[in-house]
Amino acid sequence: MKISILGTGMTKFGELWGISPRTLAREAVNDALSDAGIVQKDIDLLIVGNMLSALLGNQQHIGALFAEELGLSCAAFTVEGACASGGLAVHTAVMGLLSGQYKTACVLGIEKMTDHKPELVSSALMAAGTNEERLSGGTFPGMYALLARSHMSAFGTTSEDLASVAVKNHYHGSLNPKAQYQNQITIEQVLKSGCIADPLKLLDCSPMTDGAAAVIVTSKKTAKKSVTIEASFVATDSLGLSTRASLTELSSSRKAAYKAFHQAGIKPKDCDIAEVHDCFTIAELLALEDLGFYQKGKASSAVRAGEVTHGSSKHLVVNTSGGLKACGHPVGATGVKQIVELADQMRGRCGKRQVHKADIGIAHNVGGSGATAVVHVVKRNG
Repeated sequence: MKISILGTGMTKFGELWGISPRTLAREAVNDALSDAGIVQKDIDLLIVGNMLSALLGNQQHIGALFAEELGLSCAAFTVEGACASGGLAVHTAVMGLLSGQYKTACVLGIEKMTDHKPELVSSALMAAGTNEERLSGGTFPGMYALLARSHMSAFGTTSEDLASVAVKNHYHGSLNPKAQYQNQITIEQVLKSGCIADPLKLLDCSPMTDGAAAVIVTSKKTAKKSVTIEASFVATDSLGLSTRASLTELSSSRKAAYKAFHQAGIKPKDCDIAEVHDCFTIAELLALEDLGFYQKGKASSAVRAGEVTHGSSKHLVVNTSGGLKACGHPVGATGVKQIVELADQMRGRCGKRQVHKADIGIAHNVGGSGATAVVHVVKRNG
């Protein structure tokens, strides 16, 4: 499977009070089209990744809405899979191209979250969980706090280990002009920030964010193949935590990664860069272990030692964008942003955060507390 990435586009992520979703979509897609060197009529498929438009914006028909806004009359529809909506949108576009029915697709990930009260957004996000979790007062910080406690009990992981993830990703975010947070932080600041769901502090949690990201992908044999998607897989697990066999892993991540690595013909050690789903600091540690980069219980010491930090990593650099923690987490856009970051790294477009060697990368996008996981392998050719 060789799906070419022709162009990428991304807005600034953050609290974009004065910018409408239509404007965000136009900016991201127009930049991607310009980067690809094509125009609207060359697109025959539009996939929009979005989670909250129906719950927060009272609009469910956003495939057609954004097609109209972008001047497209092609097939257009929305993909929703909680916080994995963006990754699922990319996967859906890949499947559409592989079917042969479409040749060139635009994938738009978009979310507008900060215009609404935080309690309303939190309630809407919990639509990705079970009724039992919601009725018991559960929140996603609470769900991931349970995962963190389980990991601490099993492997001796500490709050300092969790904080080191936030410190690293804020450092990377400080190098990214489009990140929501461009300030560096310390372990002490993380530990002293307010407790959200013990052991997770405020600075262990990704923020509510507005933003959009877009990629243009094609199956045309005549297209440049400088950056290609080599594998795309989705796996699922139970919606809630109560029926999981283990709370020290996300089996959906492990299964999707195994299949993606197999399809791409590579192993975890072959990856140079990774964008993983760090909605909470514990989520990055779980991802590094579930994806096969580290044995269970070993990722925390690796992060604290700087093994996955830009400038000090001997091989794998993780979340060069700043991750969800510092770049921001507009839930429908995150999975697309991950592909944008990998492609831009491979084309040498990342400025101060550019990784010296970025030939093979992995994007890992999670929905809910691990009910859905999407893994893509992206490769630089030539």
